[in-house]
Amino acid sequence: MTSERKLVRECKRNNPRFQKLLFEQYAPKMLGVCMRYFQDKNEAQDALMEGFVKVFSNIEKFRSEGSFEGWIRKIMVNTSLNMHRKNLKHYYHVDIDETLERIADERQTYDHLQVEDMLKMIQSLPSGYRLVFNLYEIEGYSHREIGEQLGVSENTSKSQLRKARLKLQQMLNKHNIDL
Repeated sequence: MTSERKLVRECKRNNPRFQKLLFEQYAPKMLGVCMRYFQDKNEAQDALMEGFVKVFSNIEKFRSEGSFEGWIRKIMVNTSLNMHRKNLKHYYHVDIDETLERIADERQTYDHLQVEDMLKMIQSLPSGYRLVFNLYEIEGYSHREIGEQLGVSENTSKSQLRKARLKLQQMLNKHNIDL
C-alpha cells in the first residue's frame, strides 16, 4: 500500500503509475459523492472524470495542510455544481409567498434507512432540490454559502431545502418510514 504522501508527491511529478493508483483509490468513493448530485449515473461519471482532470492539473496547489481526500471531495462537489450551474435557470422556480415564509433550519436525520435506499430517494429529487439538499444536509454548507455557490438568494436555498424535505417525507411515507 502506497502512502498518501508518496502518492501525492509522485502525482505532482506526473508519474502515470501513481496517477492511476490515485484514481483507483479515490474514484469509487468520489463517484458516490458525484452520484448525490445527479439522477443519471453517466452524468455523475462525467463529473467524476472532469473532477479528476482538475485534481491532476491542480495537484501542485495541494499543500498537505489538510485532508487530501477532503481536497479531492471539494473538487468533485464543485465540479458537480459547475455542471449544474450551466442549466440553473431550469431548476429554480420560487413563488413569492414561499420566499417570504420563515423556514426553520432544523436538520433531520435519516439514520434508520439503508444508505442505498436514501441515495435513490435523493437522486429522484428534482435537480434544484437535490443540489440544495446535498449541499446543506450532507456537505454542511449554510444557506448563505449555498446561495453564493448557486447564484441564488438565501431564501431560495431555504425554499428548495424545504421542498426537498417535504418530497423526501412523502417518499418515506409511502414506505411507512417516519423521520
